[in-house]
Amino acid sequence: MKCPFCGALDSKVIDSRPTEEFSSIRRRRECLVCQKRFTTFEIVESLPIIVIKKDGSRQSFDRNKLMRGLIKSCEKRPVSLEKIEHAVNEIETTLQNSLDREVPSTVIGEMVMKKLKELDQVAYVRFASVYRQFKDINTFMEELSRLLEDKENQNNQ
Repeated sequence: MKCPFCGALDSKVIDSRPTEEFSSIRRRRECLVCQKRFTTFEIVESLPIIVIKKDGSRQSFDRNKLMRGLIKSCEKRPVSLEKIEHAVNEIETTLQNSLDREVPSTVIGEMVMKKLKELDQVAYVRFASVYRQFKDINTFMEELSRLLEDKENQNNQ
């Protein structure tokens, strides 16, 4: 950190604490050259994630939209809001930690499918029916068969 008084690049941190709204860290520093003290604030840089839709259009990632989709899929199911929020947090964290700033909607959809499969199989099928755009009862039955096969494989392990 560059000293605002002498321009030296060496300083030491004397004190660190979160700000009142916990959105940044306040650091009290002392310059190792001129011994003057100064304050800096450290914030998390959050780069926007752009979602590439199936039609090629782009829009900003919307956490609330993701949350609404999971809530709708889990409607009238024994899945707590806490578990849904946890799933949304995990998906968002994975997206933020990836180096890609543009993510195809299909990647997000598959992440949601994986989380719903762990949370509730009925919610998973609900989401899959919309996401995969089941054309008829046969495609629906194929997905159910895969789900039953996966469950059987897990029980045999």
